[in-house]
Amino acid sequence: MRTTKPAIIFGTFFILSFAAAAFSYGQDRKPTAPLSGTPLMWESNDVSSYDLYWGPGGKNHFPVLKNARYIGIHSGGNNLKYEIEDGAKQKWVVKVADESQSEVAATRLIWSMGFKTEIDYLVPRLSIPGVGEYKNARFELRPADTQRVARWSWDDNPFKDSREMRGLKIMMAMINNWDLKDENTAVLAKDGKLFYIVSDNGSSFGKLADKSMSRAGRSVNKPNDFAKANFIKGVKQNVIELDYRGMNEKIMQGITIEDGRWLADRLLQLSDKQIEDAFRAANYGPQDVHTMTEAVKARIAALDKATQGQTAKVR
Repeated sequence: MRTTKPAIIFGTFFILSFAAAAFSYGQDRKPTAPLSGTPLMWESNDVSSYDLYWGPGGKNHFPVLKNARYIGIHSGGNNLKYEIEDGAKQKWVVKVADESQSEVAATRLIWSMGFKTEIDYLVPRLSIPGVGEYKNARFELRPADTQRVARWSWDDNPFKDSREMRGLKIMMAMINNWDLKDENTAVLAKDGKLFYIVSDNGSSFGKLADKSMSRAGRSVNKPNDFAKANFIKGVKQNVIELDYRGMNEKIMQGITIEDGRWLADRLLQLSDKQIEDAFRAANYGPQDVHTMTEAVKARIAALDKATQGQTAKVR
């Protein structure tokens, strides 16, 4: 079990100073004109080369703890969030909630498949003088060269009939993300491209609802719940029946064996170490890292088994 990286990064106690000035992200505004740019949700990538410990931002974007400034409360959503500028003048939205760990791990697994995601990190201890002290704070970067211009709908988007979109839906079911409402999506504009992402994956790695269209029984960031949960009910007439009970569950219908095979072939390229690193990056303890890793591997194996004999068409 690796210990050097977590000991260096996660042993830091992050203390922030107050700042009178505020900054505005413009992150959640709706577009006032048609979006301009090339839509992009997924790109082909070398899965085995991805570093799931540092994630999509890499080591260089990790928040600079020295001389960071607390700006204020970030509005929107159901969880407590703050706006922070770090010592390198990078701007962050910081979430302190039970789902902070699960969100960081989910981002890394989704990103490893070639899907576009947020850039985020987990800081285990956050102290804001006069405000409070928190454990496991998720830092989500707001890059200066990227603008949040819209949200997109699971039912109506440029990729709605694509294999890649159906692969993204399988990923949501695989991590038990039960909160797939349109408010948890975003379109990011950068360099003439429009990146379609799932912006909040925190309601993951727990248990889905006990019954369809119900809230009862759901959990978040519960490794043992996740390990015991079912993933695939079966295959019927070339369609994978996912055992998904969550928000917007109708979108999980009509996913074919070929769609599943395409994603399974990519998931099978992940090493045990890569999967473990996704959970280490989220500050899970050794036992939970093991539990979550084995659960993810079991789900990959289930998808592989359900789609055996199929070959995804190369495009």
